[in-house]
Amino acid sequence: MVSHGSSPSLLEALSSDFLACKICLEQLQAPKTLPCLHTYCQDCLGQLADGSHIRCPECRETVPVPPEGVAAFKTNFFVNGLLDLVKARACGDLRAGKPACALCPLVGGTSAGGPATARCLDCADDLCQACADGHRCTRQTHTHRVVDLVGYRAGWYDEEARERQAAQCPQHPGEALRFLCQPCSQLLCRECRLDPHLDHPCLPLAEAVRARRPGLEELLAGVDSNLVELEAARRMEKEALARLREQAARVGTQVEEAAEGVLRALLAQKQEVLGQLRAHVEAAEEAARERLAELEGREQVARAAAAFARRVLSLGREAEILSLEGAIAQRLRQLQDCPWAPGPAPCLLPQLELHPGLLDKNCHLLQLSFEEQQPQKDGGKDGAGTQGGEESQSRREDAPKTERQGGVQPQARDGAQTPKEEKAQTTREDGVQTLEEDRAQIPHEDGGPQPHRGGRPNKKKKFKGRLKSISREPSPALGPNLDGSGLLPRPIFSCSFPTRMPGDKRSPRITGLCPFGPREILVADEQNRVLKCFSLNGDYKGTVPVPEGCSPCSVAALQSAVAFSAGARLYLISPDGEVQWRRALSLSQASHAVAALPSGDRVAVSVAGHVEVYNMEGSLATRFIPGGKASRGLRALVFLTTSPQGHFVGSDWQQNSVVICDGLGQVVGEYKGPGLHGCQPGSVSVDKKGYIFLTLREVNKVVILDPKGSLLGDFLTAYHGLEKPRVTTMVDGRYLVVSLSNGTIHVFRVRSPDS
Repeated sequence: MVSHGSSPSLLEALSSDFLACKICLEQLQAPKTLPCLHTYCQDCLGQLADGSHIRCPECRETVPVPPEGVAAFKTNFFVNGLLDLVKARACGDLRAGKPACALCPLVGGTSAGGPATARCLDCADDLCQACADGHRCTRQTHTHRVVDLVGYRAGWYDEEARERQAAQCPQHPGEALRFLCQPCSQLLCRECRLDPHLDHPCLPLAEAVRARRPGLEELLAGVDSNLVELEAARRMEKEALARLREQAARVGTQVEEAAEGVLRALLAQKQEVLGQLRAHVEAAEEAARERLAELEGREQVARAAAAFARRVLSLGREAEILSLEGAIAQRLRQLQDCPWAPGPAPCLLPQLELHPGLLDKNCHLLQLSFEEQQPQKDGGKDGAGTQGGEESQSRREDAPKTERQGGVQPQARDGAQTPKEEKAQTTREDGVQTLEEDRAQIPHEDGGPQPHRGGRPNKKKKFKGRLKSISREPSPALGPNLDGSGLLPRPIFSCSFPTRMPGDKRSPRITGLCPFGPREILVADEQNRVLKCFSLNGDYKGTVPVPEGCSPCSVAALQSAVAFSAGARLYLISPDGEVQWRRALSLSQASHAVAALPSGDRVAVSVAGHVEVYNMEGSLATRFIPGGKASRGLRALVFLTTSPQGHFVGSDWQQNSVVICDGLGQVVGEYKGPGLHGCQPGSVSVDKKGYIFLTLREVNKVVILDPKGSLLGDFLTAYHGLEKPRVTTMVDGRYLVVSLSNGTIHVFRVRSPDS
């Protein structure tokens, strides 16, 4: 990682995307800088303006538009100077034939001019050898720097040419900016200096920069210090989340081991406790994700502002630095005054406790207790999670042997009861504490019983009933098949395996999955430009060759061929890699989703708001717009699949919904409710009964919808090992294959309710 204090070089500024507009992705034209220090084309900002405000596409900060329009935003002279240097080099490269001398036509030579061999960095003119020799012999130009044209085109003199550039006055063409009016904070040329700033105190640019540079550098150092704190807070948050997951996995194992020793009648309580654990982990992870997103967002904003300020201070000329000094100082002060989170929020770690009355069917045999996790600023491994695990381990070692085996702790021989049994017996004699009473003791945000405040705080908090979710988003209402009622398909973990092979040069980036033969899958690894074949057990079966230079994105297997998209093309190849046909797709779309129809002899692809279906010969069979032309807006199907009923199911990023349509494009179902948690819908898969499995990458979930698009509940969560799920596919209608961002694949068997 590059340190915060490192200064960027001119070569990095010219070769990186610093001079590209993040809206149109082209070279900046008339660059304008927003108060957040992000620069865009003036025309692009005009298209982005929404009334009197503009929302920055990078940091999402809302900026008011000046009354005069986007043209009144500050002109980025720093970027303009770099663009002038790039354009001067590009003009010669694109000129037909050899570049011609710019002075020969002016001194009576040929109209076309002789071949240029040199360039004057001060005049910015290409010169032939004779004019170059004479250029050094005149009184007006003998101090000019004349360099070899080939070396100039190669970039050898970029920094020297940059130093000799002069910022031009926008009011007086041909006049260089030389002064700074201190009361007006305005750059002036000699003409501007005479009127109306004649009586104002002015400083030469070099002297003004020397006076104002320390203030900017001090502000920049303050932001750098805040960046260090942000990085530390983000690291601590991730470590706390890792400890939570590790402890949750350990407790989940304890729950399973304890539940295996009890009777079938107690399985309902087992599911209840596991539900409590899942709810707590999901709620804690959701809260942690929000905090991480906020920290990362602040860090990116501060880093971008600091990088921009550092570029200007390192590479900018005096006029450019002073023109941006006000905006940079204001932004750096704003970032420096932002409150920074000192560390991760307290997190309750779950602990498993076995109730003594294991044979009492009216008693909850499994309980969860939560211990507050103490933030660790030193980043050590010995923390609350480890301590909780050691305490849990000591309790297991001290427990009687019969209790470890799942039995009830026996009474003493003389009839006396153990302290736990005595307490439990007293509770039953006084009246059984019901589930409603347990819930009433849980602290609520809007009132109710509060935690103990006197004396030492109780770090261990026990809950016997259902946990109140700490999620900031309300849980969406489920459909008719309530989660936990036994009417929904349930996941059964089958296996997990990596997809990185010895020949891979890079880490896999799985962008496509599809069934491929009996109990096999085809994996599109875009990073390594290969189609890999695996069995559902993780056995590597080889590759399907692809044309050289192709990076397969989405993939689908047909009867005797494989279809995949790569760039702006759709390919159909045989299993041995022979290209049968290729079709050009829209260039306006970054990726194209591909899906095989249930018949296996046609392939569908999403192209710029519509769906095209091709047959095995490569002819266009049909084409439709989901919802028709009268729909509410253009759709962007980023992920696409088909159902056994012949419907198309896609993730629409334009409408932020999951859409289901028939073969004619008529929408038969759509979901865009709170179950998406504000995320863009991800990969979709459909089982043999038409249930839709939707991936939500940002919240580490796979949710399930009915064939008509109604949300039924969660199918997979982070508790099942999901870490940024990317692409899914359904094999044989009953195996859900999930790929993660790190290249790992999880396989789950979908158990239907009637099995």
